[in-house]
Amino acid sequence: MHHPYRPQPPQSPQSPRRSRPGRLAVCVAALLLATACATDDGKDAPATDRADAVRTPKADTVFDYQLGGPYPPDGAVRAVSRDRSAKPAEGLYNVCYVNAFQAQPGDAIAWWKKKHPDLLLKNDDGSLVVDEDWKEPLLDISTSGKRRALMDVVGPWIDGCATSGYDAVEPDNLDSYERSDDHLTPRHAAAFAELLAERAHSRGLAIAQKNTTDLLPQRGRIGFDFAVVEECAAYKECGDFADAYDDKVFAVEYTRKDYRTACDTWGDRLSITLRDLDVSPKGTKGHVFAQC
Repeated sequence: MHHPYRPQPPQSPQSPRRSRPGRLAVCVAALLLATACATDDGKDAPATDRADAVRTPKADTVFDYQLGGPYPPDGAVRAVSRDRSAKPAEGLYNVCYVNAFQAQPGDAIAWWKKKHPDLLLKNDDGSLVVDEDWKEPLLDISTSGKRRALMDVVGPWIDGCATSGYDAVEPDNLDSYERSDDHLTPRHAAAFAELLAERAHSRGLAIAQKNTTDLLPQRGRIGFDFAVVEECAAYKECGDFADAYDDKVFAVEYTRKDYRTACDTWGDRLSITLRDLDVSPKGTKGHVFAQC
């Protein structure tokens, strides 16, 4: 399941939406420091004086998932996730959403076809391999050369997150290998994720694992910093992520039943957020936000 799209111009070929629950990962690594002290802005301060050091979020930080459009967060909120095209929220821990493994439909597909046709995954007959649920062509991460070439596109997006003032990046759709008609494997995904993590850390950004327990066993080698997880209560995965990331988990639920289950079971350890499926901006029809 994914969020609806918010069109963007071709030179910015992505828009926010969420990936299938229970999957997807991203990497992270070397700059994560062992000891840290809490700060008032939802961040853990690194044990270093380096201004560009990676900062991870504190456990159980009140979180708002604003992929459908930015808006002033409630007073208790200390962390938000927003699309990379949006400005970060002043004074909070800010996570930057990047669609790193698939192309958005519409103008974005035309942009990829024109600028980087060789980086779109293709079947043997030359047709695009597409996530049929969301009409998104998959990016071709099958070789080291193509992964490096993709970093020439995705890497600057990550750089832009850092320049804008974000604290972390949330790359989406690492689980695209599951929709690749067997052209991609978890190994390919992990290898590209490592490049994303290296780029993020070189820019002073933490990087979140987005869904999927599949790659949790590799988190140390890949280098995840924390997790952004959708519907972990529904998929009975909250405990896996909690244990893996010392409770540094932003868990988002989309039904009140699952939200109550998550709060009752994990509310004393994790940041649990209820959002409407469209992650609608505050003040618009259908907007839902609650936190425990």
